[in-house]
Amino acid sequence: MLIEVGHFALALALALSLVQAVMPVWAARSGDQALRAVATPAALGAFACILFSFGALTYAHVMSDFSVLNVIENSHTAKPFLYKISGVWGNHEGSMLLWVLILALFGALVAVSRESVPPTLRANTLAVQGLITFVFVLFIITTSNPFTRVSPAPVEGNDLNPLLQDFGLAVHPPLLYVGYVGFSITFAFAIAALIDGRIDAVWARAVRPWTLIAWSFLTLGIAMGSYWAYYELGWGGWWFWDPVENASLMPWLAGTALLHSTVVMEKRDALKVWTVLLAILTFSLSLLGTFIVRSGVLTSVHTFATDPTRGVFILAILILFIGGSLTLFAWRAPMLRQGGIFAPISREGALVMNNLFLAAGCATVFVGTLYPLLLEMLTAEKISVGPPFFNYTFVPLAIPLLLIVPFGQTLAWKRGDVHAATQRLFAALAAALVVGLAVTALTWGGPMMAPVGIGLSAYLVIGSAMEIVSRARGYGGNRARGAAIWRRAAGLPRSAWGTAMAHAGVGVVVLGIAAQGWATEGLKTLKPGESLASGPYVATLDRVGPRTGENYAETTAFLTIRNAGGDFVGTVETGKRFYPSRKMTVTESGLLTIGASQVYASLGEVLPEGAIGLRLYYKPLVLLIWLGAVVMALGGAISLTDRRMRVGAPARARAKPVPPGMAPAE
Repeated sequence: MLIEVGHFALALALALSLVQAVMPVWAARSGDQALRAVATPAALGAFACILFSFGALTYAHVMSDFSVLNVIENSHTAKPFLYKISGVWGNHEGSMLLWVLILALFGALVAVSRESVPPTLRANTLAVQGLITFVFVLFIITTSNPFTRVSPAPVEGNDLNPLLQDFGLAVHPPLLYVGYVGFSITFAFAIAALIDGRIDAVWARAVRPWTLIAWSFLTLGIAMGSYWAYYELGWGGWWFWDPVENASLMPWLAGTALLHSTVVMEKRDALKVWTVLLAILTFSLSLLGTFIVRSGVLTSVHTFATDPTRGVFILAILILFIGGSLTLFAWRAPMLRQGGIFAPISREGALVMNNLFLAAGCATVFVGTLYPLLLEMLTAEKISVGPPFFNYTFVPLAIPLLLIVPFGQTLAWKRGDVHAATQRLFAALAAALVVGLAVTALTWGGPMMAPVGIGLSAYLVIGSAMEIVSRARGYGGNRARGAAIWRRAAGLPRSAWGTAMAHAGVGVVVLGIAAQGWATEGLKTLKPGESLASGPYVATLDRVGPRTGENYAETTAFLTIRNAGGDFVGTVETGKRFYPSRKMTVTESGLLTIGASQVYASLGEVLPEGAIGLRLYYKPLVLLIWLGAVVMALGGAISLTDRRMRVGAPARARAKPVPPGMAPAE
């Protein structure tokens, strides 16, 4: 009975989201403000219904209700409890339900944010968000119903894909979806502003917190997915420029540009047209990523391609929202009033350069990802665009982009001074040069670009710290000394600390990536007692033995890790797991963390007499890649706590009453 109620709640959410979309538009035409107010309870009601629907599906998975087709195809009574829950979104139908749940959640949050968003802008935004929710709920009900019943019900289910039975995949999709769907709010704000014909600093301040939330979660989601691929797929890589990986990178690049563009718009009331276009493109790229994953044009562990009808429906969604929004933009953008002006050498100018490089990098990834797919559709010819293409096109754009980051922070608004900015960055520039030259000398004959990356990371981290120090110390004759610097630093806006932390996090990521230039790999067939070296570490095979889990049987290799001097460092276990319900074998890599570095073991073929094929990697400072991403997201979270993010648009002061006998001022 609960399943039927959950299905009915989804249908009710469809009706409420339609009310949410229609009433503000009707109110604008009729002038009836009461109709506009209906959008708020409709948004809250739609969220409540979808939340109940999602809860009903989760209950069915947890209780192993095999009368539901979705549970049969993705669950098993022996599956661990955590993966019974994550199995709800480990499939197409459930993941789309999670998608619309987050979509409705953002709509509900806008509905209750009365203080930070002007009433007209909030109503129009809710209308656009309601239309998005309506279309996606309609997509679920018509093509991806998660509540389909089966009679008679089988005794056992098919289990979840073993590659998805992992903590990383339990966390990765929700984080990623909050990022993807979060940009729907910035999109809705942009469309609402185009409809109203008013885009100003108030709009930018209203949009910026939602952009920060989406960007921070998308950063964490991409990082978690990268780490999962690193240790779960058994190939030792953290990024492969896979089309599905690129599908999340593109909106992140556009969202990063949007985040910086809203700062310029809020401070200087400039870049209005560009900021609105970025808001549209960022969510459009999120929708494009959805199409790539769910349309059937790709087949991978990330995708849920089973029915081409879904792909056609999603293509129609793309045409509606991307085509419709760009058409509206082309019509209304020329009518927007241009904002403030600024000199090319200024913080605004540096942010514009930042945007140009981010947009160019996003375009590079876009072409490299979609060109092979379009060529195959048109000519049936398959080509592969792999890491070499992206390394030769994206990296040359990333390096000058990163060089601009600390430099732009030191420039003044409206009109900057290059000489003064260079002086303030002298310590960071000198340290970066010294570090780069020292690493080159110590690793002479090694990778060429890795020392450049190490120096660049030092420049980013030190430059971010210098920005806080410079602002706390002050300029000219108002320089602070001693403890006064710490007091000033503590009094800086939280957004300043968050920005510095996010930029420093980028430097940490760059350090982790650059260090992979010295990663090593060893491959050998071992018998018990034999060893394999990789980098400064040696792995010795102790034994090979069986092990069983709740829903799998595993052949495990037990390894002892020693350093080059023979000293004991630790132990590693790597294995092959066989899942009987899926008749599928997956590799479980073994990791030994040494500081920020890791020894990575991956079991190959198991041979007679206990011999195994073993692949052993040494990954120096590899954990900094994901630690840096966490620091970036934490910087976004700190910026979000800034009081200016919560206050929103300043309220217009009320006129004071005029005392008797006095005339009002002109």
